[in-house]
Amino acid sequence: MDELKAAALAVRENAHAPYSKFQVGAAIRTGSGAIYAGCNVENVAYPQGICAEAGAIAAMVAAGERDITAAYVVAGSPTPVPPCGGCRQKLAEFARGDVSITMATTGGVEQVMSMAQLLPGAFGPEHMDKKS
Repeated sequence: MDELKAAALAVRENAHAPYSKFQVGAAIRTGSGAIYAGCNVENVAYPQGICAEAGAIAAMVAAGERDITAAYVVAGSPTPVPPCGGCRQKLAEFARGDVSITMATTGGVEQVMSMAQLLPGAFGPEHMDKKS
């Protein structure tokens, strides 16, 4: 977990957050052991921004990987900040329910939840069954 934490903290420093000043870093580990990181990238047209988790997932997919085995998300906040709803669904696309998602503050406070705890009742491929 130390490698994930270090990657998330390092990439957080590269966040483009001139409007909110709220920098977030995320790092994910895949089944191969590789680590991919992403930071939030704001845009003056707020809905056009990119979350840190989405950036890390995009880097993972661009590298040809599809299996998240752990994730670490860090922000400069008094309490650990969970991924937004959209990012929870993005994580669930590539992470099984038992995968640990660690949410942390830059001050070292951590909270760990499983993917299933973070997004109970997640929408998944099984909902796409077109037999009915």
